[in-house]
Amino acid sequence: MKQEPVILRSQQPLRRYDAQEIARYYRWRWWKLIIRGMTIFWRCALFAWGITFDQWTGQVETHKPKRASQLRDLLTHLGPTFIKVGQALSTRPDLVPKDYLHELIKLQDQLPPFSSTVAFEIIREELGSHPEDIYSEISPKPIAAASLGQVYQGRLYSGETVAIKVQRPNLLPIITLDLYLLRWAAGWIAPWLPLNLGHDLTLIVDEFGAKLFEEVDYINEGRNAEKFAGYFRDDPSVKVPVIYWNYTSRRVLTLEWINGCKLTDSKQLCQDGMDANNLIRIGVTSGLRQLLEFGFFHADPHPGNLFALRPQCPVDGSQQDSSWHQKETMAFIDFGMMDQLDETTKENLVDAVVYLINKDYKGLAKVFVALGFLTADTDISPIVPALESVLGNVMGESVGNFNFKTITDQFSELMFDYPFRVPAKFALIIRSLITQEGLALTMNPDFKIVEVAYPYVAQRLLTGESPQLRRRLIELLFKDGKFQWQRLENLISIARSNQNFDLLPTAGIGFQYLISEEGKTLRRQLVLALTEDDRLHTTEIQRLWDLVKDDIQPAKLLNVAWSAFSEFSTENIAALLPVSAAR
Repeated sequence: MKQEPVILRSQQPLRRYDAQEIARYYRWRWWKLIIRGMTIFWRCALFAWGITFDQWTGQVETHKPKRASQLRDLLTHLGPTFIKVGQALSTRPDLVPKDYLHELIKLQDQLPPFSSTVAFEIIREELGSHPEDIYSEISPKPIAAASLGQVYQGRLYSGETVAIKVQRPNLLPIITLDLYLLRWAAGWIAPWLPLNLGHDLTLIVDEFGAKLFEEVDYINEGRNAEKFAGYFRDDPSVKVPVIYWNYTSRRVLTLEWINGCKLTDSKQLCQDGMDANNLIRIGVTSGLRQLLEFGFFHADPHPGNLFALRPQCPVDGSQQDSSWHQKETMAFIDFGMMDQLDETTKENLVDAVVYLINKDYKGLAKVFVALGFLTADTDISPIVPALESVLGNVMGESVGNFNFKTITDQFSELMFDYPFRVPAKFALIIRSLITQEGLALTMNPDFKIVEVAYPYVAQRLLTGESPQLRRRLIELLFKDGKFQWQRLENLISIARSNQNFDLLPTAGIGFQYLISEEGKTLRRQLVLALTEDDRLHTTEIQRLWDLVKDDIQPAKLLNVAWSAFSEFSTENIAALLPVSAAR
């Protein structure tokens, strides 16, 4: 079934999102806009009327399961764009009532399938051969049906078990029509929203539209998967399926079959001997690495796209020893909705974390300007105390209570009182973060994201494997030219809260940096810090020693020191001497 394409002026089908071309196309097809717009309006109005009637008659709780089912049916009938909204809500147990959550979770991979006859015809059109000529086996019915396509299990003639993803028919015309209507509605309602989004609301729709167009191009998804796998090639806790390019096109994707279970299936996780908290740590840490290290992140990490692979189980279902893994592994699938951050944005995000740890709200406000949350001409002087009131306790006694939901609620007040806005680029980042946190809360309602996030950030800063991170560590440890002993203690304490953190390798890296040419300034600052205020800071040094002494064994410490020295020439080591002479 070939889909009816949206045609450009050049008479070529629209392959990338272009708001102007879509507007031009539908300008002369106004009847389609009216029909679709009325369909959306009346379906939503009928659902809203049902909720209102329940409130009038005092039957809200009684009818809640019924209304939840109606909401799922409503989003399903409205199509893929609205299903995506439901999928995002399905990961927020702190936002959505339990009855509604139970129904919305079904939108992840329990949607009505389309005809297998149509699906097999799409395979034939896209790959140029009948399915039975390409696959030695293929399931007669789909294993799962999602918003944009459905998945069959098959086997190649070469023996590999594969997942065959087939796109829903006539998908692009439906998406382009909905995006046009959403963009039109965004332009009308933005001025009336209680947030300072302004014209950026249409930009957010454009960003979503661009990513949705990328998501329906399976060739693009395959490339994203391979790029993602390349970043995590040295991380055995993250699995990415192999793409079989000979059997892949824009509307058909053939990839390695993942033999795992859903992260939200607590009963199966328990039966397979998997630790839910460890899986949460893998998810949060891998998400932070995507944003702060790689700048390439999965923007749609809902439970339907993540699977847990049980320990000591063949990843692909075979009996090959090489594919066995000893600990929990998280498998990512569905790489259609990804995004790339540039180096400047990554550095600004790290800066934001440093300023947050540092409780430097003026610096944080400047980062918000750099990231586009505030315009360059914004007077940040009244915003600084407001940020302090919202974030002041994040690194204090209430750090364990921190979550994105709390910050979002508090920031909504700031966005109403101050000229904050949501840059289009950050709409996907925020969506990814709250989706990951929502998934973690679904698996463990008592989970605190900072229990994983802060140790990771602290380790990254202490390790300082790049010049940018080393500079930010120095900015964190020095304020107004004075060394902040308490900050170093806090940073080490936070990092050590992760049981997997080994202090000695980090100390070795730090020592290598200290005796390098790049660390010349830091050496001088440390000597000054040790003798600051005309006294030796023996008390602070004793506190640090008490903090790390259990991790420091003399034999290991000697090996680390020797390894560090071996990396440098005698000239590098001699560079230490002028520091003492300078004193």
